[in-house]
Formats: sequence, structure tokens, C-alpha cells
Amino acid sequence: MIALLKAVHIAALSLWCAGLVAMPIVLQVYGRREEVRTQAGFSEFRLLMHAAYTRIVTPAAIIAIAAGTGLIFAVGLTQPWLVAKLVAVVGMVLAHAWLGHLTVEASEGRGTYQMPHALLALPVSLICMGAVLYLVLAKPDLRPLIDALPQALTTPQDRSLPAALVPI
Repeated sequence: MIALLKAVHIAALSLWCAGLVAMPIVLQVYGRREEVRTQAGFSEFRLLMHAAYTRIVTPAAIIAIAAGTGLIFAVGLTQPWLVAKLVAVVGMVLAHAWLGHLTVEASEGRGTYQMPHALLALPVSLICMGAVLYLVLAKPDLRPLIDALPQALTTPQDRSLPAALVPI
């Protein structure tokens, strides 16, 4: 079961990462071509970006995160490197969401939307992917970093939540 979860996680993560690399390039290069200014070219660009985002990249991201969550519980991981990895995954999710926003704005705001450089998402995605890869393969001992934190951040304060934060 764990081997199957790992295989699904790695396959989905590979597809998601490929999308996080390819989508900014396609938005930047293909989306600014002269052919996109025609109705046929714009329709093709819109269909390509929408299909890539909604049918390939987003499902791969959801499957990767679901399989990764399943692995955490199946293996019982609680090491500090995992928390750092999850922070890097959050960075990937934010880059993914921003690319989705750019895809919608480029598709719906034809001629009225001044798209920022989509390639800005590429370094963010690559740094987060590199961090995930390093943390998973090296599994570094982050205990010295945790020990360097102020004591107030690492020990319980024996205080109850404020009443405004209690849901019931």
C-alpha cells in the first residue's frame, strides 16, 4: 500500500511540477504572439491554457497532495524536515493559484488585461521544487534550527484560546 501511494505521489508530483514549469513559459511566449491577436489564435490559446490548467495540472496537484497526505499518515512521519517540506509545498500551491489567476485573466480580459510577466512564477516554482526535493532526499536534521528559536515559540504557554477564536 505504501509503495502504491509513493508511486502515485511521485507520478502526480512530476506532472504537477512539469505544469508549473511549462505554464509560465506558455503564458509568456505563446500568449504574446501575434497569432493570438486573431479570433482563431485567441480561441486556441484560451483552450490550451484552460485545458492544461483544469484537466492536467490541477488534478495532478490534488492527487499529489492527497497521496502525500496519505503517506504522512500511513508512515506516521513527524520529523521537522516534513514541516519544512510542507511549507515549500505551500509555495508551490501559491504559484499554482497565481498561474490559474493569470490564465483566467488572460483568457477573459482579452485586450483589456495587461498581464504581468508570467515568468515570475518560474523561479518561485523552481525554488520550491528544489527545496522539496532536497528535504525529501536529504532529510536534514533541523533540530539545531528549532533549538535556536526563542523558547516562547517552542514550549506551551499554558494559556487558553481567546473567546473570539473558540468556534463553539
